[in-house]
Amino acid sequence: MTNTLIYKGFHGNVCFSPDDQCLFGEIIGITDTITYTAESAADIRKQFEEAVDYYIEVCKDIGKKPLKSYSGSLNVRIGQEMHLKAAIKAQTEGISLNKFIKKALEKEVDKLSLPPEKSLE
Repeated sequence: MTNTLIYKGFHGNVCFSPDDQCLFGEIIGITDTITYTAESAADIRKQFEEAVDYYIEVCKDIGKKPLKSYSGSLNVRIGQEMHLKAAIKAQTEGISLNKFIKKALEKEVDKLSLPPEKSLE
């Protein structure tokens, strides 16, 4: 079971509000906050897709890039033991710790799709 929706390469989450008895979510990885709600599982996908289409259209209209920019550099806290294990594993493979971590991340996110560039223009 997953709580992630994908449409045109955009990703959105799905959450449940017990107080309001509804499903809600937001588009993930964009420069703005775009949310959607629905009363049923059947409707949440439709609401998400409409939110994505709306967001793409607004970005086109105002000439804005919709995806967040990331520098490609991040600081990750993993604890001393994990740091040591990763360093040992990288060294046994004859690569830098940075390259080892990059390979591990690539393996985890390899199948993740992103919006095609043409849909963002």
